[in-house]
Amino acid sequence: MAEIYQRHSPTALAAYHDLVALLMDEAVSEIRGTPTMRKRGGRQYWYDRYRVGAEIKERYLGEDTDALRLRLNDHKRLEEQRDARRKERTRLVRLLRSERFAGMDGATGSLIAALARAGTFRLGGVLVGTNAFRVYEGELGLRLTLDQAAMTNDINIASFEKLSLALGEEVLPSINTVLADFEFDPVPSLHTGQIWRWRQSKSQTLVEFLTPSFDEKEDLRELAALGVSAQSLHYLNYLIADSIHSAAVYRDGILVQVPSPERFAIHKLIIADRRIGGPESLKARKDRLQAELLIAVLAEDRPSELVEAYEDAMERGPRWSERLVRSLEKSPQTKNLLMKASGAR
Repeated sequence: MAEIYQRHSPTALAAYHDLVALLMDEAVSEIRGTPTMRKRGGRQYWYDRYRVGAEIKERYLGEDTDALRLRLNDHKRLEEQRDARRKERTRLVRLLRSERFAGMDGATGSLIAALARAGTFRLGGVLVGTNAFRVYEGELGLRLTLDQAAMTNDINIASFEKLSLALGEEVLPSINTVLADFEFDPVPSLHTGQIWRWRQSKSQTLVEFLTPSFDEKEDLRELAALGVSAQSLHYLNYLIADSIHSAAVYRDGILVQVPSPERFAIHKLIIADRRIGGPESLKARKDRLQAELLIAVLAEDRPSELVEAYEDAMERGPRWSERLVRSLEKSPQTKNLLMKASGAR
């Protein structure tokens, strides 16, 4: 099945991961005060605590990790190197373009960059859907074909409701302001005052906000940090748990969050079986094609992570396992790869 994908060069792969590291350095270099840890809901989060006049403010930096702590300890030096780092990011993006990275088109890239500057991804937003899939070009070193890289008009951003409430900060400027600057209009919902999607009239591009549903209902919920409503969906909690930092290849790079590729692949198999148009609909077939491509790569490069993601989903209950089994019956080569990876552990 290896013939369904091609690789970027080792040079391109190294350049991409250097770009991600530099973008993560940049995020820490903006600290104005003292890094301070806060415990919320059994997890630990870092904030930049600084004074504005007589008022103490806190800016969310991220969940506690070894990598973040190392950067926080070094934030003074990182601040001094900002100009050099920006030039290096520009060079790396230029290199990636020369290696035929698809990257983001101007319209999508400029919008994602504006959302990132407002704090959307810093405050828990996770890019999902086809735009996230295209980011795996760098994460996995994939050279995507025209069909594989085909875009939809949708930009989907997901976040956890409880995390969004716990952070105690909001995007600035507001999501509505950012989208209005790009000529997006709110799409009215059945619930007055709850807006979760915006449409751009000149392109019909749709921006949607999503959040996991942990009960039977798939209703609208509030994402406090992002200042928007969101459509809750089953199975989404699995997708965006343990999301990763990645780089959107546009200008000098944009730091975003996307699902881990193994969870993205398994989740695609699940939702292919629950598409409104049925498992043979165009969207369901596209879901399976993306899953097949990622699983082919992951079975070779990251078999343990792939199997863990698969077993995690299979153990979440009969609805989960039934949907996975039905999708895999339609993708026998992918099923064989998963079984082979499971047996090799």
